[in-house]
Amino acid sequence: MSNKTSHNWDLCRKGTVYFKADRCQWGVSWTWQGKRHQISRYKGRLMVQTHPDKRKDQGCIDANRLLSQMQGDVENGVFRIEKYDGKERYTDVIPFFDTWIATKVNKKPGTVRLYTSLFNNHIKPFFQENPVQLHEVQLDTLDALANSITLAPSSKHLCMTIFRACLDYAWRSKRIPEMPPFPKKGEYGIEQHKIQWLPEVRQMAVINAIPEKHRAIFLFLKYHVRRPAEAMALCKIDYDRFNKVFHVRRGVSGGKLVSSTKTKAEHIIPCHRAIVNDIERLVDAEDGSPFMFVQRKRRYTEGVLNRLWAKACKVCGEDIGLYAGLKHSSMSQFVNEKRLGMAEVQIVSQHAKIESVCRYVEVDMDRARELMETGFFH
Repeated sequence: MSNKTSHNWDLCRKGTVYFKADRCQWGVSWTWQGKRHQISRYKGRLMVQTHPDKRKDQGCIDANRLLSQMQGDVENGVFRIEKYDGKERYTDVIPFFDTWIATKVNKKPGTVRLYTSLFNNHIKPFFQENPVQLHEVQLDTLDALANSITLAPSSKHLCMTIFRACLDYAWRSKRIPEMPPFPKKGEYGIEQHKIQWLPEVRQMAVINAIPEKHRAIFLFLKYHVRRPAEAMALCKIDYDRFNKVFHVRRGVSGGKLVSSTKTKAEHIIPCHRAIVNDIERLVDAEDGSPFMFVQRKRRYTEGVLNRLWAKACKVCGEDIGLYAGLKHSSMSQFVNEKRLGMAEVQIVSQHAKIESVCRYVEVDMDRARELMETGFFH
């Protein structure tokens, strides 16, 4: 037997069940870190004598169950005296999340910030109010947790997905014996919302309402269906003048420049001929910045782009966000206005899955009739 195992068994042997005759009450005597504790409650209730026969005495039965549970916690390496002595409401879920999130060194800063914010605002308060231990979390606990989260269904599902990843790490670290089942995705009531987008004429009207000195980055986003974070991080050296292609390999997350895109893949995309001259002018500009798109010698921020877009939308009478007005709109235009096939749009957008492209398809009755009649008469 190893020294650690022997030490644990020594601790287990120190726990004993006792009976206080003057109070007709059972308890567990337990030594922990050199201090003797007398535990008189099991699941919040006093372990009082109910029958002279120990085999039928619920108080005695509960005391022995409590002792076995405490010994089991020691053997599993999850023992916390605070769980039993009633002096402090304790849960190891909260400190373990900090342990887990510290391992996410490869995650984008914005992702870590989102995970931490959702945990602190929606998961942590639940476990402060209901201080169960990691190994005690089961489906009923998770149902109660989900019901306590007052967010939209998709955000609630994201909270639970984050917590699931945390528990999976606990299971792989052998902190819990098994992964508890989680509520099924269908129970969150998530609806697939229709994608908001602008036809090209209206999209270009908004872009043209943006001051000319800021317009290049918006045209880049329109023609190349990239994320704003990738455009903000694009550098002059990322443009291959000979082949007229961009190497998209960086991004911005949580306001910080990061060395990879959201998908961690480098994308090589051709420069649209409509803005080749603008791009090459920007590459040749001696503005002292390594970035392709700059304002006041600094790269754009998400806040600046959103403000410019919102102001232009107001001028044009449009009500649509930056991402939907550019990437979603251009993707939808490829499918619904330019009539490109799914595979062709996937090549242009470089989506990993064609299912992602299918989200942009709208049912156009004239187009459906055209395809139907083509099938019958040709």
